[in-house]
Amino acid sequence: MRILKYLIAVWVAIAIYTIFSFLGGPRSISAYNYLLSERDHQWENIKTLGILNEELEKTKNNLIYDQETILIHARLMGYGQENERFIRIVGLGNINPIPSKVGNVYTAQKPDYIPDKHIKIAAFCIGLLVFAFLFMLEFIETRSK
Repeated sequence: MRILKYLIAVWVAIAIYTIFSFLGGPRSISAYNYLLSERDHQWENIKTLGILNEELEKTKNNLIYDQETILIHARLMGYGQENERFIRIVGLGNINPIPSKVGNVYTAQKPDYIPDKHIKIAAFCIGLLVFAFLFMLEFIETRSK
């Protein structure tokens, strides 16, 4: 009967390790949920890049097949036709070209979790405390008899 009392400390340590690993460890529910949210952010970024890709594809097709689009872009860059004359006014700054969008880089962050080593240490210490508590109770009980 005495040995069963001390096995409670081992079972408490195993239970603490299991609960902490399940709730806050590297493969826990919270880390899994964080990775699911990161996946959703990645899918949103992919959708945004797809829309941007379609816009750039349309612009590319316009530049390949539409002569007037080429003329407009050339004028914005400071070019002109042979029969045109330009008057440049000093002090107005450079002509800004049409800004091109290239998308954003999205890097996933590592999930925040309790390292397995810390969980093992905490479970061992709690099991040791339960063992010491049960040992003290038995010691006090034997001293009182």
